[in-house]
Amino acid sequence: MGNVLIVCEQKDGKLRSATLNGITCAITAAKASNGDVIALVLGAGIGDAAKEAARYGVKKVVAVDDGGLAKYMAETYAPVVASVAKAQGASVVVATATAFGKDLMPRVAALLEAGMASDIAEVAGPKTFKRPMVAGNVIGVVEITTDVAVLTARQTEFDAAQPSGDAPVESASADGANALGAEVVKLEEVTSARPDLSEAKVVVSGGRGMKTAENFKHLEALTDMLGGALGATRAACDAGMVPNDLQVGQTGKVVAPDLYIAVGISGAIQHLAGMKSSKVIVAINKNEEAPIFQVADYGLVAKWEDTLPTLIEKVKAIKG
Repeated sequence: MGNVLIVCEQKDGKLRSATLNGITCAITAAKASNGDVIALVLGAGIGDAAKEAARYGVKKVVAVDDGGLAKYMAETYAPVVASVAKAQGASVVVATATAFGKDLMPRVAALLEAGMASDIAEVAGPKTFKRPMVAGNVIGVVEITTDVAVLTARQTEFDAAQPSGDAPVESASADGANALGAEVVKLEEVTSARPDLSEAKVVVSGGRGMKTAENFKHLEALTDMLGGALGATRAACDAGMVPNDLQVGQTGKVVAPDLYIAVGISGAIQHLAGMKSSKVIVAINKNEEAPIFQVADYGLVAKWEDTLPTLIEKVKAIKG
């Protein structure tokens, strides 16, 4: 028997929605190991985030509220996570495989001298997990033999946890948080009125077929009408059509929205790895042999120049 510690991600004192998928993974792991789920929330001014985490089926919440943790750094967060994991008797430590989780958890694993499995898609046993490999074409089975297992859970493979109670919240200190000489000098953050790409219910993506940055304005118009997020392939990002933070794929962001619209995207295996779990996929491409049509629920063989303006007008008319 061992407890499972889920490291919750928060921003500005609010729980990030991606954490709910990680909680589901933690609950599944706890059932496999016959233990309890304990949530950990770190940062400064995190009272609301801790109370929110307490609603999602965890046994309790440990809140580490400290001014020294106001600005995220793996150097300061990882020792705290490791300390709490030991104090709570955790045999599994989980975070969602966001940029936060991917940055933090390898350092946590090193401090705990623990084996680690990244981007897991399924809990197959107390210390056995399945994860996609080779751009999702192979499912590997990973067994961790160390006393503690550290995981990052692929957000698209676990449903978001639902409210199911109100667990107690207890405080813990940030002892051991040592920046080791590092400090956050400045944070330059991309801000947008659109939802975060990895959390959006609708994603409209463009590929090399969009040809120019100017043409992406058509996709932006459709995106905004649908209340979604804008995405792109690596080829479009590398060509400078859009910023790199919009990249969807194996080396970009993994998304699974309710609706994914792919325009001018051929469907290279690296891109498919980042979006093929979407609930409904719509593809527009002039090449009827494009691999994107193999995963699309609805496909239109046509030039986007001939179809996208009409689609935008139809959506505009429906929305009034």
